[in-house]
Amino acid sequence: MKTVYRAVMDSSVNPLRALPAAQRFQLMLFLSIMWTNIFCVSAGAWMWYGELIVFHVLVLAGIVITGLVFRQASRTSAYRSYRHYPLKDGTARYDDVWGG
Repeated sequence: MKTVYRAVMDSSVNPLRALPAAQRFQLMLFLSIMWTNIFCVSAGAWMWYGELIVFHVLVLAGIVITGLVFRQASRTSAYRSYRHYPLKDGTARYDDVWGG
């Protein structure tokens, strides 16, 4: 169970690990807000007649969106920006001059 939890919740283990830290944070924040809304709407819909349908549709939509985000992140993990490839003459790139 701990392995499954880390595969989804730990951004150093899940498919988002290849992205820069800022993008990882943004995507994990988006997914956490999405899942919070899913469970809040599901809890609020509990009093309606179709609560089971609403809950299941929301959970299914959340799983699909999370899977699509993870799939896109794993596809782009092979992408490396120009900063990963140093110039042949050994000089620093313009944004690396400031220590970034």
